[in-house]
Amino acid sequence: MNKTILTVALTLFGLITLFVSSSVLFDWFGIRQKEGNFVPAVVWANWLCGFLYLMSAYYIFNGNLAAKNTLSLALGFILLGYVYLFIHIQSGGLYEIKTFMALAFRLILTGIFLLTTIKILRK
Repeated sequence: MNKTILTVALTLFGLITLFVSSSVLFDWFGIRQKEGNFVPAVVWANWLCGFLYLMSAYYIFNGNLAAKNTLSLALGFILLGYVYLFIHIQSGGLYEIKTFMALAFRLILTGIFLLTTIKILRK
């Protein structure tokens, strides 16, 4: 994957993440009701990650090594989201199984973005 493809992928993923998470948080288009038992802290973590993906795309486009830090921070937010989700479930909170799947997808994709960024910016 080259720098341009990575930049475009991060930008698209960041914009989609911001749109979907803000739609749930701010109840745009009635999406909140369709989401069922969402966990607000997890959605907020995803929303923050959307900004971090966009920042990373900007940094990669400019060849700035700070992209690794912002993606690492996004990975940390996702991991904290998982920890919070487990605590939420253990305390009897309501949740949707799709939350696990979405976090797993985001965790894997962010890891791929981070590893690819490290490889590309080394050159």
